[in-house]
Amino acid sequence: MKTRFKLNKPAAKLSCLAVMVGMLGSSLSNASGMTPSESTLENAPYKTKKFSPYAGRDYPTDVYWGDTHVHTNISLDAGAFGNRLGLDDAYRFARGEEVVSSTGLLAKLNKPLDFMVISDHSDAMGFFSLMAGGDPAFMKKKEGRKWNQMINEGGQSAVKAALEIIDSFSKGEFPFKPNDPELAKPVWENIIGAAERYNEPGKFTALIGYEWTSLAPPGNNLHRVVVYRDNGDKAVQTLPYTATDSIDPEDLWKALQAYEDKTGGSILAIPHNGNISNGMMFDVKTLNDKKVFDTAYAKQRSRWEPLYEITQIKGDGEAHPFLSPDDEFADYETWDVANLNFSEKKTNEMLKYEYARSALKLGLEQEEKLGINPFKFGIIGSTDTHTSLVAVEEENFFGKHSGSEPSEGRMSHPVMASNGMQIMGWEQAASGYAGVWAKENTRASLFDAMKRKETYGTTGSRMKVRFFGGWEFAKEDALTRLPAEIGYTKGVPMGGDLNKAPIGKAPSFLVGALKDPVRGNLDRIQIVKGWLDKKGKLQEKVYDVVWGDADKRKINKKGKLASVGNTVDVKNATWTNTIGDPELITVWEDPDFDAKERAFYYARVLEIPTPRWTAYEAKRFDVKPGKEVRMITQERAYTSPIWYTP
Repeated sequence: MKTRFKLNKPAAKLSCLAVMVGMLGSSLSNASGMTPSESTLENAPYKTKKFSPYAGRDYPTDVYWGDTHVHTNISLDAGAFGNRLGLDDAYRFARGEEVVSSTGLLAKLNKPLDFMVISDHSDAMGFFSLMAGGDPAFMKKKEGRKWNQMINEGGQSAVKAALEIIDSFSKGEFPFKPNDPELAKPVWENIIGAAERYNEPGKFTALIGYEWTSLAPPGNNLHRVVVYRDNGDKAVQTLPYTATDSIDPEDLWKALQAYEDKTGGSILAIPHNGNISNGMMFDVKTLNDKKVFDTAYAKQRSRWEPLYEITQIKGDGEAHPFLSPDDEFADYETWDVANLNFSEKKTNEMLKYEYARSALKLGLEQEEKLGINPFKFGIIGSTDTHTSLVAVEEENFFGKHSGSEPSEGRMSHPVMASNGMQIMGWEQAASGYAGVWAKENTRASLFDAMKRKETYGTTGSRMKVRFFGGWEFAKEDALTRLPAEIGYTKGVPMGGDLNKAPIGKAPSFLVGALKDPVRGNLDRIQIVKGWLDKKGKLQEKVYDVVWGDADKRKINKKGKLASVGNTVDVKNATWTNTIGDPELITVWEDPDFDAKERAFYYARVLEIPTPRWTAYEAKRFDVKPGKEVRMITQERAYTSPIWYTP
């Protein structure tokens, strides 16, 4: 069943967005700062009754937008690549101020972010300033003298130095002691101090964090971003955990536990997108001893890693066409060449241990064996920018690092290359952002929402998405302008669990999306299901559940929905919102449900085709890209799953 709201004239679609915001539960402010019960019900001199539909709400009514993966010039690789912007620049930019990029370009966001995690690398923290400045300890070694010269030459010479540094670090051949506590301590204190200065509860949240830089030999990326719920007084009590301490995630989790035990604080880790891990991010054996998972391992991983970064500049990590050949949208911003330092070429056998959908399926299999799902993660997107600039709108994309900031040649120049393999500049993905449904914009509220997985990731668009699962949703529930109230009353939100189906019942899902006001209309909402069948085999299926222009588009005999069309003018980098819809909402019931089979469900929302960043760049610099360069994109959102357990 599906419900759609269609406007008669395309021009009217955007004009009604202010009215439509209520569909996804936008909040109303209370100037006193008190809850409705405090300011109205409890203090009233007479017995009150609820009249306003917004009174007494005790659930998240706003989605907050942010980035949990940002590098400044403190990170050795970012600095070597040419980043000269520090902590203050990164925060000012995220808060909506105009800054000058490392290559001298004026930069500003379309609209500010609500929160950010500056996640400079734990390893070699503080090294860049010493290396670039010619510290005597570095200049004693030939590598130090060489890299100092290349870094100070700038441009592609600095980029080459950065790649050499990454390669040497990945191979364990870095010629310096990378993690001196005496060097790291003042840098960490500076990072915390900046977060404290820019954190304004209710306006902008600066979550404290860092990136643990584990590279399993010979360079397979197992990085995690570590995020604190706490203020600086607790975060400063321990230094960031490093790859020198250990490259094993199990040891990282022990360090996180030690931090909580010492401070009474709270902390979590978010795995980097796994497409450059060469099959190690979701391997079903432990890293060091290569043993199959046991219950203790599954419990620890599930406890410390509630989220997964599904999309970022180095490619999209939801699905891969080799793993999901029936999914026409699986091949999106795919990076599948090699690991981080290009020391090992990618093989198809590695892929199922790298992509989110496959990992979610593997988690069901593990839960059947162990009783606990080690890969029970929610979804976010982030950038992994090394420019200090969280600029991933297609028309405002500043690239992976300062050697690939906007220029007439960046599309045709490799952004990463080694051992005869390369990723070209045009293959960078302008992605992504984290959407967090929280009660307020504070460290505690955002962190708690991340822990309960009430999150989703987008490739850069700020569309609003709601996703609820339950047993009692009816088609009429999609007609309300306040679906969140029904969603929380009748079911569980994204990140939640459904258990033991009532007799004769199949799960139903209330899902809705509202377009980003300045982006493309919506093409469709899909629900992706993965399950473990009765024969013990993992299965998946993608369902189109509601779509734009439904009076013109139908699902054919092969089960495929007709294309929404394409209005993109590539030459002028423009499009028209004359196709698709500004909002979509429906109730969908699983037609293939078996109450005895473990399953998960998540929503994928697709926009109509719009110009990719390469189209804007070609127009801006008057260049003609090669035929291999993708010029059109379909921005998308991925929600955290809802799991069903028999």
